[in-house]
This record gives sequence, C-alpha cells and structure tokens, in this order.
Amino acid sequence: MYDLGLLVASCALLGCVVGFLAGLLGIGGGLIIVPVLSTLLLSFDVTSPSHVLVVAIATSLASILFTSTSSALAHHKNDNVPWEIAPWVMSGVALGALISGFAASLIPEQILRTVFAISVVFIAARMVLSTRKKAVVEQPLPAGPILGAISALMGGLSGLIGIGGGALIVPMLNYFSVDIKKAIGCAAACGIVIALFGSIGYISAGWQVTDLEHGFAGFVYLPALFGIVITSWFVAPIGAKATHYLPVNTIKKVFAVLLVVIALKMVFS
Repeated sequence: MYDLGLLVASCALLGCVVGFLAGLLGIGGGLIIVPVLSTLLLSFDVTSPSHVLVVAIATSLASILFTSTSSALAHHKNDNVPWEIAPWVMSGVALGALISGFAASLIPEQILRTVFAISVVFIAARMVLSTRKKAVVEQPLPAGPILGAISALMGGLSGLIGIGGGALIVPMLNYFSVDIKKAIGCAAACGIVIALFGSIGYISAGWQVTDLEHGFAGFVYLPALFGIVITSWFVAPIGAKATHYLPVNTIKKVFAVLLVVIALKMVFS
C-alpha cells in the first residue's frame, strides 16, 4: 500500500507550482499537472500504466473546475465576460468536453500521449510568439451556431488533454475581433464548463473501471485532486502579483522550452 499522506503532500507541492505559474503566465494548470501527476501516480503505484494518463487528465480537469471558478468570478466582477457571445461558446465547449471524457477512455494510451504532446508543442509555440508584437488581421465574428461548432472542437481538444481551454479559446476569439480582455474573461467562464462537463464524462466512463473505496470517482483520483486544489487556489493570486516584478516574457520562453521537453518525454518514454 502506498503512502497516501506523502502522495497528497506531493500533489499539494504540485498545486503550488501550478497555481503560481497559472497566475504568473495565465496558462492552464493541466499542461503541468498531467505529465507530473502521471509520474506520481506510477511512482506510488496508484493505477496501472494503461490507465495512468486518463486518470491524470481527468484529475487535472476536476482541479481546473475550482481554479476556473475563482478566475471567472473575478473577470465577471470586472465586466470582462462578453455575455452576448458567451452562451454560444460555452454551449459548444460543454458538448466537446463531455464527448472527450467518454472518448479518452477508448483511445489507445500512446495515441492519447501523442495528441497531448502535439497540443503542448502548439501551445508552447504560441506562448513564444505572443511575446512578440505583430500585426494581426482580424476576422468578423461568425454566426452563433458556427461559433458554437468551432468552440465544440476547442472544448473537445481541451477535455482530451486536461486543460481549461484558455490557450485555445483566447486566440480563437481574439482572431475573431474580440477584445483580448473579453476573450480572456470568456475563456475563464468556459474553463468552468469544460472542467465540469469533461469531469462528468471522465467520471461516467471510469465508474466501472475504478472504485470509490480506493479513492476514485470514475477516472478522477480524489486524494490527488484534494492536494492540488488546497494549494493552487491560494497560490495563484501570488503568481498574478508577481507579474509586476518578474520578466514574464523571458519566463514564458523558458517555460515554452520546458513544455516541449515534457511533450517529447511523454511521447518517447
């Protein structure tokens, strides 16, 4: 039997790192949670290698439910959530995330690793490019149903790799002429929906595979979820304040390189 206390403490430390980076760089915690938690779960022999990535992704999504709620409330108070388009975007990501929760359990683990790695490399590249000032040719916002369909793809991919979706939704909305602050606010609200419906999918899909007696709610591992949330919730504001004192653009470039290394390790390990 593994040391549950040590595992929770390790996840709490992970939550500190994730919370700080989320506040500092505005990135979703799933990019770090999924690979690190996968390693922890295998080290403590919590689950089999065939299920470890799905469990890590499901637990990551469940943790994002808490952090996204805090962020979305703050953006709503600052009037940064564009409610005239948010229902279309949120409906789309909800459908995509729900489907991803069921689909992930059916996808072979190596393919899931490859999808995660490719997505991480894309996000890392965008992170580096975002530090450069460049002219952007903006496009008009599409009709509601089309926006919802595009959002469903964003929500599906986000749910499949265990992230809140900000790294995909913000550039999508910004491309369609939505103000960057409004895009971030909408993405924060969508993070709640992606995490909620994605978690429902992962819990339902894993209910016959795992059991509550060993700490699982479907594919969500509750002790790890507890450890991550109790620290990330409180550390994120510290990271946000640190943006005034640290060279964020330089840190983004270093972090992007780290993400690429993590992605390659996941594919070839």
